[in-house]
Amino acid sequence: QVQLVESGGGLVQSGGSLRLSCAASGRTVGTELMGWFRQAPGKEREIVAAVSWDGASLFYSRFVKGRFTISRDSAKNTVSLQMNSLIPEDTAVYYCAADRQYMAVKQTDYEYWGQGTQVTVSS
Repeated sequence: QVQLVESGGGLVQSGGSLRLSCAASGRTVGTELMGWFRQAPGKEREIVAAVSWDGASLFYSRFVKGRFTISRDSAKNTVSLQMNSLIPEDTAVYYCAADRQYMAVKQTDYEYWGQGTQVTVSS
């Protein structure tokens, strides 16, 4: 089993920055692919960004490209999401996810999920 624990959420003003972190524990098999999803109230969960095990393949949602940066430390089995130029529309619960695939962008493709961390951006 793989356990994922997110940290770093909080309240920030529009234009500000936050950094989310996710630590994976348990089996390392199953965390080859790591990603971040988010779910705003009343909306479906959507992918934000994903990174392959070797860092060679990256994916960003068009809503965050140029503002957010995903990175991972495979030795420590952690993944981070640096969020800059935050806007109120970024307000959501952010989830860390992992899977054995090389790259995937649908939530149904991910086997392991964290509990989520709230990010609130005030205008």
